[in-house]
Amino acid sequence: MAESLKEKTAKGLFWGGLNSGLQQVIGLVFGIILGRLLAPSDYGMMAMILIFSLVANALQNSGFNVALTNIKHPKDEDYNSVFWFNIIVGLSLYVVLFFCAPLIAAYYHTEEIIPLSRYAFLGFVFASFGTAQNAFLFKNLKAKQQAKGSIASVLISSIIGAVMAFYGARYWALATQSNVFILLNTCFAWHYSSWRPNVRHITFAPVRRMFKFSFKILGTTITNHVNNNVLNILLGRYFSAHDTGNYNQAYQWTSKCYYLVQSMINQVAQPVLVNLKDEQERQLRVFRKMMRFDAFISFPLIWGFALVAKEFIVLAIGEKWLVSAGYIQILSLAGVTMPIYTLLTNMILSKGKSDIFFWCTFVFGLLQIGTMLLIWPYGIRTMIIVYTLMNIAWIFVWHFFTWRLTGYHLGQFLKDTLPFAAAAAFVMIVTHLATSTIDNLWLLLFSRIVMASVLYYTIMKLARVKILDECQEFIVKKLKH
Repeated sequence: MAESLKEKTAKGLFWGGLNSGLQQVIGLVFGIILGRLLAPSDYGMMAMILIFSLVANALQNSGFNVALTNIKHPKDEDYNSVFWFNIIVGLSLYVVLFFCAPLIAAYYHTEEIIPLSRYAFLGFVFASFGTAQNAFLFKNLKAKQQAKGSIASVLISSIIGAVMAFYGARYWALATQSNVFILLNTCFAWHYSSWRPNVRHITFAPVRRMFKFSFKILGTTITNHVNNNVLNILLGRYFSAHDTGNYNQAYQWTSKCYYLVQSMINQVAQPVLVNLKDEQERQLRVFRKMMRFDAFISFPLIWGFALVAKEFIVLAIGEKWLVSAGYIQILSLAGVTMPIYTLLTNMILSKGKSDIFFWCTFVFGLLQIGTMLLIWPYGIRTMIIVYTLMNIAWIFVWHFFTWRLTGYHLGQFLKDTLPFAAAAAFVMIVTHLATSTIDNLWLLLFSRIVMASVLYYTIMKLARVKILDECQEFIVKKLKH
């Protein structure tokens, strides 16, 4: 019997959550190992060149993953066209960036970046061979298969990175970890995807048809990468690799939390919303349910991590990273907006409005870059605070456009999110005050995690929150099977 859309969505969220959860657990373990073995400057070196890899990946992908998903019934030739286009672009971009490495090194005044960037940029060549396969799995809601491949890839690549770091490979360990992950993920996508490229019938006509839509996605993706990494870009130039590494460590740990929720939503949101685009009322009901699930998970998870940031950082990777703990507490305020932003933009894209997606992101990018260039003389902490406030404010701009397209008004948005935000804030404040006299760091960390979890669950239960009951019912059902 064919699965209903509700069952596919629930399974997608489950496997997306399992995938993200296990990846974050593996990332937690190896993040601790690497944090102890490597210095802030090693992370700073990788942070400086990260934006170039991300932009190159976006250019290689060219937004066709989203474009293929937005076609209700993509054909074989659509996937084939994207496959060969990505390989050509990926190889061409690597050649260009290979010769641009000295310019990148000159921007950061660091000669060691030349060989490092040429090695690290191999990752998007590996990725170019898997874009069509990943798009096929994503379009067909094959979340289970994607989860298996991603978990295996992150585990193997993390082990290799840790071994290299142990033997003194420094930032080369981080670059190798990234390349191995991408290569393995591409191999697993081929293994699980039933689609195969056709070398005898190569045509770029489907790419040309999709380009008007995908070009806007491309521009938006590049701008998004710049927006998310603007501090890495500027800190690497105006401050030291050590300072950049401290910020990057905070950014990585914070992003692990919101990525857990963000990737769950990303796994199903656009395919499901596209399937429902002809049923506007039903689409809005499903969207609001996703929003409540989003808020229910993200507020306690991300703010809970901020609550224990100092204890966690000192115990896990040492006092040398203590500065990062303070940055985490600030970044967490904006971190909760990232899964919400993801859901709002997925709704906009499901309506085919990639132009809104592009211009909204582009304008925000210009404002953010301009602001950061003006305030960098006031120090890193000031830059992080302003970056956080801007991200919080811009979520209402995304909501405005979602409202214009769907009728999802501000009152509904606040009703779907604020109760969870208020409950999470109350829980974190009470837990902080109740445990503030504990001196032992291990006991403090354990007490805060347990107390916050129990208190939040109790509040949700007393308030008879429906999303909690549905999550529990689904988990029990999965365990029985």
